Amino acid sequence: QVQLVESGGGLVQAGDSLRLSCAASGRTFSSYVMGWFRQAPGKVREFVAAVRTTGSTYVADSVKGRFTISRDNAKNTVYLQMSSLKPEDTAVYYCAATPRTYYSGTYYYSTNAYDYWGQGTQVTVSS
Repeated sequence: QVQLVESGGGLVQAGDSLRLSCAASGRTFSSYVMGWFRQAPGKVREFVAAVRTTGSTYVADSVKGRFTISRDNAKNTVYLQMSSLKPEDTAVYYCAATPRTYYSGTYYYSTNAYDYWGQGTQVTVSS
């Protein structure tokens, strides 16, 4: 019932910034925990960041201090603000959503926590 569409990806230089957006369908967006994951060629899909319905956020150690996740419930949209981008950030970035809101924070680090996924948007960082 939930459809997610990512946008904002592109090709940038190392050190640049980029903001990804994920637009969600449905009237219950505010009741979902939202997450961002990324997958580089030949690698597994890894956790990037998540935001709870309360607004609490979690970020992976690899991007801590550089990436920020936020949500705008009025617009049914979740964002990933990326700064100081590095070539190793190059990947397809996926938006995900889950209606299960009562688990500990680490639960949302796993792809298994999420029921809905977007199609992904490519982010390429040149050195």
